[in-house]
Amino acid sequence: MAGAGGGGCPAGGNDFQWCFSQVKGAVDEDVAEELSTGPWATETHLPAVLPLRLAVLADIISTVEFNYSGDLLATGDKGGRVVIFQREQENKGRAHSRGEYNVYSTFQSHEPEFDYLKSLEIEEKINKIRWLPQQNAAHFLLSTNDKTIKLWKISERDKRAEGYNLKDEDGRLRDPFRITALRVPILKPMDLMVEASPRRIFANAHTYHINSISVNNIVDIKPANMEELTEVITAAEFHPHQCNVFVYSSSKGTIRLCDMRSSALCDRHAKCLEHGRLPPLLFFEEPEDPSSRSFFSEIISSISDVKFSHSGRYMMTRDYLSVKVWDLNMEGRPVETHQVHEYLRSKLCSLYENDCIFDKFECCWNGSDSAIMTGSYNNFFRMFDRNTRRDVTLEASRENSKPRASLKPRKVCTGGKRKKDEISVDSLDFNKKILHTAWHPMESIIAVAATNNLYIFQDKIN
Repeated sequence: MAGAGGGGCPAGGNDFQWCFSQVKGAVDEDVAEELSTGPWATETHLPAVLPLRLAVLADIISTVEFNYSGDLLATGDKGGRVVIFQREQENKGRAHSRGEYNVYSTFQSHEPEFDYLKSLEIEEKINKIRWLPQQNAAHFLLSTNDKTIKLWKISERDKRAEGYNLKDEDGRLRDPFRITALRVPILKPMDLMVEASPRRIFANAHTYHINSISVNNIVDIKPANMEELTEVITAAEFHPHQCNVFVYSSSKGTIRLCDMRSSALCDRHAKCLEHGRLPPLLFFEEPEDPSSRSFFSEIISSISDVKFSHSGRYMMTRDYLSVKVWDLNMEGRPVETHQVHEYLRSKLCSLYENDCIFDKFECCWNGSDSAIMTGSYNNFFRMFDRNTRRDVTLEASRENSKPRASLKPRKVCTGGKRKKDEISVDSLDFNKKILHTAWHPMESIIAVAATNNLYIFQDKIN
């Protein structure tokens, strides 16, 4: 694929530049690196620095998700917290104002637990957040850690009742014998308060860790004998327009498309469409070239994310080295394959030794399904334009965090003489990685999670 030149960037088939908008996160990535590699990491200083180190680790963002309108942006972190950002109204008095995202609500979604029956610690890290379609003034979202899914209601309150008969304004009960007149309580304005309340808790229904959630489905491929477990479900999602159709991927690199009208038990696959209805299960898998098989083949073929396009015609899957786009009507092979960081294939051995080969990268579509985005290492993230077949590598960095600063395309040099603007593959920082990204459903605004910082970029307005 040809790299995008002149700072052009894929976004719906139009060439324009991405620029910096905001960065969220009080603790910089350098602090985390200093705590783990600097002099504070020695045993002598460990008691003093341990609370700070744990705080830094708790701030690492583990999921990012826009709601259906794009006005709210939710993040979850390893500390079990959910932070919701709301887009402010555009300021007409400021030139180029697009409406910034500011903190709307913060709440503790999950706490650390301990399974005494299995002697297993359950960490509070938020694995996934999914917004539900808005039906009234309140917002609803699902959040999950490894074991428990919770349904949260996010609502606003800007009025309070005053003038009760049986209690004072401070909440103390009044003496009934001293009440001489009947008062009608009235509502008075108050400062806006955003409340997050759990409406449903789905716990103790999962033997193994929850890797993915989607509104309306539960999938399980538990074998009769747990010692024979060789495959786990890595991601699952319902079709955007057909509530009976869903897809799930596995650690073996397979994708199964299911139709619950045909069968409630989706454990077998077929390879043909029957009378306009999907068979119980369509099996998507690209044949592997036997000559390229290696010790790492099964690991790097594991699917870490699967997403339907907004139109529902395609689905996108992400494995360790590539992003593939599949046509739902053609399960034999993908219609598009985009290499994310093929230059790492020669370094799989070292990536296996430092466990980076097990990193789970996510992927996302833009609002028109014409461009896709996914993350890489060194705080790089990749964009691919499906119409022009152009791609670009960009970097989320505080060095480029000046207001409306344009993002310059980055290139990785794999060998030979390195050019001035290129970075050597041997110089990539594998501790800095973009695992979680999100694209505004209707506008050219993207959110990129880089360790404990959330970067928001938008198209540059001329």
